[in-house]
Amino acid sequence: MESQKLNIRKYKQNGMNVNIRRSIAVASILIANVFVALGQKDDIDSSVFYNQVKTYVNPVLPGDHPDPTMLRVGDDFYHCGSSFHFTPYLPIYHSKDMVHWKLISRVVTPAKASFVTDRPSAGIWQGAITYFYGSYWIYFSANGQWFSKADSPAGPWSDAVQVKSNPVTGPLGYDNSIFVDDDGKPYMVIKNGQKVNRIQALGRDGQLTDTVINLDWVNAKLQYSWAEGPVMCKRNGYYYYFPAGDVSGGQYVLRGKALTADSTQWERLGEFFKPITDPNVGFRRPNHISAPIQLADGSWWTIGQSYERYGNDDWSGKGRQTSLYPVIWEDDRPWGMAPTTHPVKKPDLPKSGIAWRSVHTDYFDKDILDLNWHFLTKNDIANYSVNARKGWVRLIPDSGRTSLVQKETDHYYSAVTKVDFNATDTAAKAGLYLSNGNQKTVVRLYSAFENGKQLIFSFDTAVRKISNTTGNVVWLKVERQLHKLFGYYSADGKKWLSMGAPISAISLDKVQPNYNSWVGTSVGLFAEGKPADFDLFICKDGFSTMPAVGYSNYYAVEKVTVGDDVVVTNNSEHGGWFMISGVETGNSATKIELVVSALKAGELEIWIDDLKTGKLVATMPVAATGKNQWKSVSKNLKNVTGKHDLFIRFRSGSDHQLFVKSIRFLGK
Repeated sequence: MESQKLNIRKYKQNGMNVNIRRSIAVASILIANVFVALGQKDDIDSSVFYNQVKTYVNPVLPGDHPDPTMLRVGDDFYHCGSSFHFTPYLPIYHSKDMVHWKLISRVVTPAKASFVTDRPSAGIWQGAITYFYGSYWIYFSANGQWFSKADSPAGPWSDAVQVKSNPVTGPLGYDNSIFVDDDGKPYMVIKNGQKVNRIQALGRDGQLTDTVINLDWVNAKLQYSWAEGPVMCKRNGYYYYFPAGDVSGGQYVLRGKALTADSTQWERLGEFFKPITDPNVGFRRPNHISAPIQLADGSWWTIGQSYERYGNDDWSGKGRQTSLYPVIWEDDRPWGMAPTTHPVKKPDLPKSGIAWRSVHTDYFDKDILDLNWHFLTKNDIANYSVNARKGWVRLIPDSGRTSLVQKETDHYYSAVTKVDFNATDTAAKAGLYLSNGNQKTVVRLYSAFENGKQLIFSFDTAVRKISNTTGNVVWLKVERQLHKLFGYYSADGKKWLSMGAPISAISLDKVQPNYNSWVGTSVGLFAEGKPADFDLFICKDGFSTMPAVGYSNYYAVEKVTVGDDVVVTNNSEHGGWFMISGVETGNSATKIELVVSALKAGELEIWIDDLKTGKLVATMPVAATGKNQWKSVSKNLKNVTGKHDLFIRFRSGSDHQLFVKSIRFLGK
């Protein structure tokens, strides 16, 4: 079909030339492809997809979420994976639809983790969440195999108990998982090194029992590289065994009619994922999948990790990001749907009101620290206070640096803080912080002292310095636009002054030595030399200009180049929409402003939270502007406060007529 060749082309209409970059195929074609993959028979032109959020794009857990496992209990889904040295360890996420995820607990605190090595690449691996014998369990590796259990995934979780081994079972290794058979009997799927793959039952005390089922033949000839992260499921009387290749990718599947060590009773089915046909895919070679899960409608799903890279445009530094994949059965042979940039029809599950996963804003107005924060060392968790100054967090460094950070999730955002810090010597620093996983590459925008009080924006050899005439209390902002980082400062959080030319973050974002010590970039706050107070941390600041191309989810829109700008337009006469996740509007948003271009008059709708259950906050008529002409249009708002997923909807009637460059909120 000719319309499927829309990867790079010229679009000419009413005198406007639009050179399409990484264009997304026409929406009706994409949905047709998705329905073929899922076995659906829905009308591909149904207006429901243009008027409701019925689709998603990967990753559903952006940012560093390695070695994912997923558990379904009733109508609820839970995720856990490797946390490595990020502490408190083992964050647990909850979802109702497998697309939107919320952090609800952390399993292991540093105070109860004397057995955990405290350095990059170490910490806790695996985080296999499961349910059996009436309890929730987490099995994980940290100098041995351990487990914690709870009555609810929200905790509290028990102190960790070490899993006992024996000479027959052998070392228990890492990246193990738990398989629960039809009769409710649980088994540990054991992985150690490249050639040890075994299965053994678990008793009611969580310890290994019964005899070992030895599957060392699975990777005896290194057929699957490391054959790591094995998981299992069962369907139509077959047991399915899914080993991963290694950190770079590869996912495979075997099946057998019995849990047996006899290799002749198992069949190697080969690659699990269908071959990629979308040339624009950045998340290639996913692996370390969770055990596939069946829903009430008969569909099957799994999640899996992968690094992000588009040709030479490398985003591996963000870590292994987690995506959701339909599982297609051809007779009794499972296939994971090929990774794609196209919208995929969501699972047939109810919406829960959970927002899209993104970095969280925090005003530090609670008595406890928000769960979304993590620390980079065990000691750091004792070096902060949310009670020393009401409405502020105080970082109290000891001999080094104390960092309070979250997993970076986006290619476009503005991170803002207000810091109160009296820099009086060269050791004293406090401000915004980005760090790669092994903590060797660091971006900082901070208040400091160097021959007087300074504001400094630095990364590698790039350094921008400005005399601090603002005082001890200063607002700082780092704005990311792809690999460019811009620094700003302000006395009041409204009028921002530039720190100078942007800094390139390519060496932060690309693949790092030792795969970034297995984790991704974090963003947040830091202090060195003396305590510092932070009034707030905002990410996706809605009062900063938000490029439309920074969307997290979409349907029937594409990114195009108009003149020197990469912008967003719809590509269907039925309309279309895009969503920017986690936008912070504070408590003073009175107006929304869009920068647009229009070949003919049209209309845009602005929604928050959802296109059906959310709120329509503005309808914006747009007059024709002419070729390559940009205009700001705005609309007053009522009762828009706090953090929201922001939806921009193109009305039906035409396509490639209306273009959106940016969005921002205005306040009092």
